[in-house]
Amino acid sequence: MKAISIETPSPKGLDPEKSVVLRSQDARGVVTLTLNRPEAFNALSAAMLMALRDELDAITEDESARVVVLAAEGKAFCAGHDLKEMRAEPSLEYYERLFSQCSEMMLCIQRLSVPVIARVQGVATAAGCQLVAMCDLAVAASTAKFAVSGVNLGLFCSAPGVALTRNVLRKAAFEMLVTGEFISADEAKVRGLINRVVEPHQLDAEVEKLVAAIVAKPRVAVGMGKEFFYRQIEMGIVPAYEAAAQTMACNMMDEAALEGVQAFIDKRPPRWRKQE
Repeated sequence: MKAISIETPSPKGLDPEKSVVLRSQDARGVVTLTLNRPEAFNALSAAMLMALRDELDAITEDESARVVVLAAEGKAFCAGHDLKEMRAEPSLEYYERLFSQCSEMMLCIQRLSVPVIARVQGVATAAGCQLVAMCDLAVAASTAKFAVSGVNLGLFCSAPGVALTRNVLRKAAFEMLVTGEFISADEAKVRGLINRVVEPHQLDAEVEKLVAAIVAKPRVAVGMGKEFFYRQIEMGIVPAYEAAAQTMACNMMDEAALEGVQAFIDKRPPRWRKQE
């Protein structure tokens, strides 16, 4: 991102250059988390899963945060789980613990009250594709590719499939899951996995367009909206409308909405308080 960044301390006092996840935050409250294992194609080791979870938990407590951008160093966005690490300890207990840890981290993204944007500069496969699917928004370089390729190794991508099927239509998702084949960024956009595709040199600028649009809105409205958006997806249409009515009524009573509506009536820009 081109905004001025303020570096924040890495977890457990680690040297930022050695941390598997780097964090920066600009004056607007835009937090950038960067996967920092380029030599391992940003594979999700246990340490990286823990670091991501810690950072997401910290953002939950940070009322100044407005948007999270999830980025990555190197050629790959994320190659999924660290297979060498997984193979080193082959036990059911270990695998259950690992996949549970991953699922909880992924759910933290959805539970976060601010939008999370995936900045995808390279390959995203298996749990890496899952990571993109779990983000609220995704912008990809035209050179990026996506796959849930575990089946090629005899391991069906069940957990990535949970996120994938909540983004992509069933037959398209199942095709990806049973073939393990890559799709291009353009095809990922057509299928609904990502929002926008741009040339690599335009990636930061395109992410910034989304960021600027979000931070211009009241934080409380975006937060309430995100929580309701995911909650209603799992409901039938009648309870979804009932929940929507309650959510909108509560939203309307908020000072930001009252000011926004009054500003519309008065034909003037809304005067929202900072970080509102």
